[in-house]
Amino acid sequence: MNDQDNFYRELLDSLSDGVYFVDELRRIVYWSGGAERITGYSRQQVIGKCCADNLLMHVNSAGDLLCLTACPLANTIADGQPREADVFLHHADGHRLPVSVRTSPVRDQDGRIVGAIEAFNNNASRLTALQQLEEWQRAALLDPLTSVANRRYLEMKIQGSLLDLQRNQFPFGLLFADIDHFKRVNDTYGHDCGDRVLKMAANVFKSNVRAFDFVGRFGGEEFVIILNNLNPDFLAESANRLRTLVERSLLIEEDDEINVTVSIGATLALAEDSVESVLKRADQLLYQSKANGRNCVTIG
Repeated sequence: MNDQDNFYRELLDSLSDGVYFVDELRRIVYWSGGAERITGYSRQQVIGKCCADNLLMHVNSAGDLLCLTACPLANTIADGQPREADVFLHHADGHRLPVSVRTSPVRDQDGRIVGAIEAFNNNASRLTALQQLEEWQRAALLDPLTSVANRRYLEMKIQGSLLDLQRNQFPFGLLFADIDHFKRVNDTYGHDCGDRVLKMAANVFKSNVRAFDFVGRFGGEEFVIILNNLNPDFLAESANRLRTLVERSLLIEEDDEINVTVSIGATLALAEDSVESVLKRADQLLYQSKANGRNCVTIG
């Protein structure tokens, strides 16, 4: 490799965006430092592999695997047209991460397409109130395992949202989510793996809500998501999107792929609600989802 090649590689590695090149068979031949930072996959793990080989596994918001149906890289190699798309990649830690991708063809001196380049960045600007707390506040208000809000902080935020609803008619909804058959994960793979599953679910939730929404762990394998400024259609859409993204996430434990699902109860808060009543209603809807076969959303 000459000095000019080294210069360009160092330049690409310094970018905050992830960048990678594939050949015409979609084998990865270059993986930037930004790609390592965003995805958690090192160069050694990906160079020489096909981009669809149990790595990024891009899905859309419906959970469809794009590598099998509508891969932007494959389509760019096929027709030479650049593309942009918002997708969800599979992070090395198991969760789904929203990214914006841009693909362009790579041509040889004769103009023949010999591969493609993809650049991507994490499009989730998640500057939440949690990030603005001082360290002592974080220790008091965050769940130490998952780094989302703890139950105390959740109840404080629900109380504040109820006051906004009562005084200013600012609508909000609650999603009460429970990991299905979580005891089975602990019994089969151990509590360390169970902790990783809890972290994965928390990462899915907090990475795929808006900056002014709020995620917390209610206890055990239960999570509560506060969705602000919404209507009933958005409540249902958000609940089903998060349910799908958890289902499409996975952990690798030795030779096993570990998938979990969540059951969700979803409700819009009412002006006459208390913290206890809105949580109780969402919890009852959650148990309807459990009774209906799990891995589903019940709205009421």
